[in-house]
Amino acid sequence: MTLSGAPSWARRRKAALDSIPPVERTVEDGTLRVTRRFRGLTIEQAMGYLEHLGGERRGETEIEGDGWQARLSARRVPVGPSYRLTEVTITWTGREDVLEPIILQFRLKAFRAPG
Repeated sequence: MTLSGAPSWARRRKAALDSIPPVERTVEDGTLRVTRRFRGLTIEQAMGYLEHLGGERRGETEIEGDGWQARLSARRVPVGPSYRLTEVTITWTGREDVLEPIILQFRLKAFRAPG
């Protein structure tokens, strides 16, 4: 997704997000599969974001939109010696032209600034 007409802050944020590679990204027979991890979110928050982007719940950890679907899982991960965060893993599959903008919009919603 291009942000050529977007404000400079939006272009900078997208550039920052683009510097973080996905866990997995494959294209097979025209179907894109992308897996990304997000810390500090709950599955419920992530599902809400995906619903806001046009998805409909198909189960407790599955959501489906027009031309895409997502499966979610969560686990607690250590951050330092005594602190744990929830890490949500999302695997999206769908048509590349449909899925790329959905993933970008989700990442912008889930973006957490340090501090």
